[in-house]
Amino acid sequence: MKFKLILVLAIMVGLYTACKKDLGNYDYHPPSEPTLTAFKDSTFAALLGDSLILKPGISLADANPQTDLEYQWSIEVNEELRSAVYTGYPLKTVYNLAPGLRNAKLTITDKRNGLKYVIPFKILGTTQFSLGKLVLSDDNGVAKLSFVKPDNTTVIADIYKSFHGDELPTHPVQLYFNDPLPYQPITNQQYWVLCNDPNKKSPILEASTLLRKSYFNDQFFTPPSTITTGRLEAYMGTVPTGVINGRLYVGVLSTAPFAPDYGKFANDQAGDYTLSKYFTRTSGFYFAFDIKSKGFVTFAGDGSYLGMDYLVDADGKAFDPKNVGMDDLLFMQTGQAGTYYAYFKSPDGNIYELSFTYTFDSVNRKIKAESKRLFKGASLINADTKWQRNSLNVFYFTSNDKIYRYNPLNEDLRALNADFGGKKVSMLKISADDNTLTVGTAGSVYTLDVSVGKNGVVTQTINGIPGSPVDIIIRK
Repeated sequence: MKFKLILVLAIMVGLYTACKKDLGNYDYHPPSEPTLTAFKDSTFAALLGDSLILKPGISLADANPQTDLEYQWSIEVNEELRSAVYTGYPLKTVYNLAPGLRNAKLTITDKRNGLKYVIPFKILGTTQFSLGKLVLSDDNGVAKLSFVKPDNTTVIADIYKSFHGDELPTHPVQLYFNDPLPYQPITNQQYWVLCNDPNKKSPILEASTLLRKSYFNDQFFTPPSTITTGRLEAYMGTVPTGVINGRLYVGVLSTAPFAPDYGKFANDQAGDYTLSKYFTRTSGFYFAFDIKSKGFVTFAGDGSYLGMDYLVDADGKAFDPKNVGMDDLLFMQTGQAGTYYAYFKSPDGNIYELSFTYTFDSVNRKIKAESKRLFKGASLINADTKWQRNSLNVFYFTSNDKIYRYNPLNEDLRALNADFGGKKVSMLKISADDNTLTVGTAGSVYTLDVSVGKNGVVTQTINGIPGSPVDIIIRK
């Protein structure tokens, strides 16, 4: 027992001696973490197309935030299995991700010791593009896309390049709004930015985000080797139809409206023809002009080529509808039935106005050539004159920096009051109610009042458009 007591005392003395020799410093403090002002676990709103700027106050003990620290911002893009990564301080970028709540993080690296600090936060992306104007313009041959906010003052110019870091194709032709509603969700609405560039595809954009979804080539089951768009319009408000490469294309209707192939193009409609871009789609037939035969042709409601399978009314002898003797159709817009006009440039340089009526139903298929005369405004027509027709068969056309109104019933021709300061008119569109014209000149878009008693008074001007407007889509 006495031996055990001695052993315990010996061990205690040894431990005490060891502690006396340990002169280590146990006053240890781990590195401090960065302090951020109102940031960690916060949610920040980001408006698609606007600048996203995050500039939190950052401090770290004994560190210079500008020289001692590095910053990396990462926003998760789960639908694409990637993250959008940005470097530097502050975060400053044009927000171009689809709407929704996204996880994000800021990684701060202390360059003095290599330590990294990760601060989580969230981004709530919203969109501003459901209302406003989308303008397609030609800037020295290159297409530009600009968005005008509903205030009609704020212009987000060249937005496609801001979002995608890439130029649009050259030779812009048309903005086509593909709206599958009411059959599909609003997120499936699309803008087709149609350009006739042989070396670059025309993009298809999500209407709610203006982000590229696919390309126009993907609209075909088997894309043609080259795609030259004449003009497209919607059938039943949902299905695209139009003249491409001089041929009639009709979107597929045989699938369910919510199927991914609904509205896609199969082959062109078979037949021996080459169409002008001016065609009309009615509820029961297509009416068009065949450049190849120099005559009017028709297609059945399903797009089947009927050609000149119609009678020529013997009472109309002003011209031959099956061969008008001219192939340069300047403008034509017809409808279901009634009196219509077509304007042609003849080989001798003269411009003629042809009027005709037609009937295409289950009983009769005939065209009556009513008149052919020299167009009163022929001297005003240029190679790039723009035309529009209202529901009363009154025409508007451009001549350099002027717009003219023409009524073929009495050949009344008059210039509108609008003054564009000598700038050439590059775009002309009429509203569905016939009361307003939307006009484009270099750098600007105008709204003109052409309602009863008004002669084209400018009621609104939007500046800041890059290049000359080609087309516009207005969503109210």
